[in-house]
Amino acid sequence: MPHALNQKNRAMNFFHRLTLFVLLLLLPVSHALAEMMLYPTRIVFAGNQRAAQLELINNGTESATYRISLVNRRMSETGAFSGIDVPLPGEQFAEDMLRYSPRQVTLAPGAGQAVRIMVRKPANLAPGEYRSHMLFAKQPNPEGRTSVESSNATADNEIGITLTALVGASIPVIVRHGNTDASVALTHLDLRRPADKAPVLGFVMERSGNQSVYGDLTISFTPYSGSEQVIARANGVAIYTPNPLRRASISLGQLNGSRLTNGALRVTYREQAEDGGALLVETVLQLP
Repeated sequence: MPHALNQKNRAMNFFHRLTLFVLLLLLPVSHALAEMMLYPTRIVFAGNQRAAQLELINNGTESATYRISLVNRRMSETGAFSGIDVPLPGEQFAEDMLRYSPRQVTLAPGAGQAVRIMVRKPANLAPGEYRSHMLFAKQPNPEGRTSVESSNATADNEIGITLTALVGASIPVIVRHGNTDASVALTHLDLRRPADKAPVLGFVMERSGNQSVYGDLTISFTPYSGSEQVIARANGVAIYTPNPLRRASISLGQLNGSRLTNGALRVTYREQAEDGGALLVETVLQLP
């Protein structure tokens, strides 16, 4: 009987000694990650454009293999992303009209790979914006993997689990077809002054139209008896379709000794320079 129990325990130990791979999805990408870099950080097909390319660079110290795929993501009102099981009304995806290569690549440290993306729009495609995300998932190193058979790290009757953290990132790939436009408003500005912390400006970004908006936020303060000073920035802020709004808050920590009284807070949202730099919206909050 003890022999049978020992065999059972060893079988259970063998069964549970797994290697679990945890994929850290950093969405969206706005800068170089610790072990990979992507440029540009978003792709937009507009008009008659049919092809684009991005660069994937291995910033790590070891060779790495990356698997490339398309996924669909939903943005919440606070800017967080989640996977989509069942599409909601108004959600339109680009994955079926996108072709890309390669699907997997192995890169030495410091090496890069161009990823080519092509779009093929179906006939009678309705005007609007279609979006999917291109996912770059770092694959486990086969040479560094702990096998179930060879692992002797745990004693009998113990459950051994090896966790291997993997790095991944995704960027939006957007296809615009026909007449598309959007406008944005900044509303519900609310300056909060928590004790012993930097002031925080909360606001709502309201989007209308049939395309997303993307740009940089700048917050400046102008005392009634002084000059304007930029006190906060947030780059690469998006509101994706079909979302009508995004709730945001920004810490105003760059005051350089100034106090947020007797002046005006100006919030500016404009396209990034590479997109033309056009002003999207601007609003002012007067402070007593």
